[in-house]
Amino acid sequence: MSDDEPSAEERLSEARLTEARRALEAVLMVVDAPAETSLLAQLIELPTGTVEQVLVDLAAAYEAEERGFQLVRVAGGWRYQSHPDCAPWVERFVLSGQSGRLSAAALETLAIVAYKQPISRAQIAAIRGVNVDGVVRTLQQRGYIDEVGRDDGPGLAIMYGTTREFLERLGIDDLTELPSLGDFIPGAEVVEALEHGLRPHDDAAAVDLDDAAPEDVSAGDPSAEDPSAGNLSGSDGATGDAATGDAATDDDPPR
Repeated sequence: MSDDEPSAEERLSEARLTEARRALEAVLMVVDAPAETSLLAQLIELPTGTVEQVLVDLAAAYEAEERGFQLVRVAGGWRYQSHPDCAPWVERFVLSGQSGRLSAAALETLAIVAYKQPISRAQIAAIRGVNVDGVVRTLQQRGYIDEVGRDDGPGLAIMYGTTREFLERLGIDDLTELPSLGDFIPGAEVVEALEHGLRPHDDAAAVDLDDAAPEDVSAGDPSAEDPSAGNLSGSDGATGDAATGDAATDDDPPR
């Protein structure tokens, strides 16, 4: 036998790996939730490390062949999903409104839980500024959040966190894959533009100052504060002259 020809053991190993790949594809086609590597290894009776490598190789092969689907690791397990590049065609197929969508309030609450977990209802309400009891119940019923423990402080408040269903819906393996909050913060120039829009315009400020100018001048001039102030001295002088005149007349001897 030539040295270049694979041995019977090697051929058997290759055949076993081919069978394993086919078995993994078949199982992953019917799962309703991401399947963990350890479970798949038990099913096909191969070491976990070997199964993990087979799955990684399959995922790379699908990507190299530019398939319309992907084999991805999601929420701690593996599943098939449509390729993001094919999203426009998938959106055409999926009827809009076929599944109930979360409201803006529910999405906001879910984002707070995702980034701040574990977190209590009171803490969520403090961040949002509104009561969140109904929204929290809705998210629990959908399976996106659940109780993860109790607070050590007074009252032993229930603490909430996201679930595996949440990871599966977002298509991520763990919370470290969530986008950074810094990506959503506007730049300094945007903040400056927003602040400038909230400031009073210079023209309006100038008009206000012009309107206030006569009042300021009046406040600095006592005579302008009371129009009759300038006539008081005149009246006093006239009165004084009249009084003097009357006194002089009284002093004159009778004619």
